[in-house]
Amino acid sequence: MNTIWIVMPVLIMLMFMLGIGLTKSSFIELARKPLPVVAGLLGQLVFLPLIAFGVAVMMKLPPVYFMGLLLIALSPGGSSSNVFSKLAGGDVALSVTLTALSSIITLFTIPVCMSLVAWYVSDVYSSEIHLPAGKLLMQNIVLLFVPMFAGVLMRRYFEKSALAAERFLSKIAFPALMLLALLFFLQYPKEIYENFSSIGSSVVIMILAAMGAGALLSILIKSGKSVRRTIVIEVGMQNAAQAIAISTSPFIFNNGEMAIPAIIYALVMNIVLLSYVAIVKKNK
Repeated sequence: MNTIWIVMPVLIMLMFMLGIGLTKSSFIELARKPLPVVAGLLGQLVFLPLIAFGVAVMMKLPPVYFMGLLLIALSPGGSSSNVFSKLAGGDVALSVTLTALSSIITLFTIPVCMSLVAWYVSDVYSSEIHLPAGKLLMQNIVLLFVPMFAGVLMRRYFEKSALAAERFLSKIAFPALMLLALLFFLQYPKEIYENFSSIGSSVVIMILAAMGAGALLSILIKSGKSVRRTIVIEVGMQNAAQAIAISTSPFIFNNGEMAIPAIIYALVMNIVLLSYVAIVKKNK
C-alpha cells in the first residue's frame, strides 16, 4: 500500500490548521519585528539545509537516505511548531509568522534545492535520481498552499466554525502522524532496523545542531527569551509529513524508503522538543 494516500490527508489537515491560525497580525509581525523574522528564516532556509548536507556527507548516508534527510531540512515547520512555541513560553505570533512565510517561500525553494541535491547524489554516488521539479512545484501548491489558503478564507468568513475545526483537528493531528509512522515501521521493518543507527544518529545531530544554530542567531540579534525559544524551535522543527508526501508521491519519487528518515525524525523530534520544553519550564 502506498502511504501517500494516508499522508496526503494528514498534510492537508496540518496546512489547513496553519491557515486558520493566520490573521493580519501574523504578517504585521514582520514589520514590527523584522530582525527576529529574518533571523528565523535564515536559520530555517539556509542554516538547516547546510547542516543537513554536512551531516549526510559526514555520516556517509546511502543516496536514498541522503535525499530523505535533505528533504526534511528543506520542509518548513508546520503548525506543530506553533504548539511547541506556546508550550515553551515562546513568542507565538512570531512562530506563526515564521511558519507562514517559510511555508510560502519553500513552495519554490524545495524544487530548486532538491534538484541540486539530486544532481549531487547522482554525480557523487553514480546513482540515477531524477526529480520532476515542475510536478513537485504543482504538488506543493495543491497540498500546501491551497489548504492553507482555504483555512485563511474559512477564518475570515466563518470564524467560529474555523476555530471549532481547528480545536478538533489539533486533537487528531498528532495521533494521525504516529499512525503513519507505525504503518511505515510495519512496511519497512528490515530497512529501518538495518539503518536505524546511522539515520537515527544523523537525525539527532541535525536537530541539535539546528537548535544550536537557532540559539546562536537569536543571541546575535540580542533577542529576549521568548523570541529565542521560538527561533530555536522553528529552526529545529520541520514538517515530516511534507517530506513523506514528496518521497512517496507517485508523481515525484514514489519511494517509501526515502521517507524513512522523515519517519524517524518525526519520532525523535518530538522527544527532543518535549525535553527542551521541560528544561525551559524547569528553569522558569
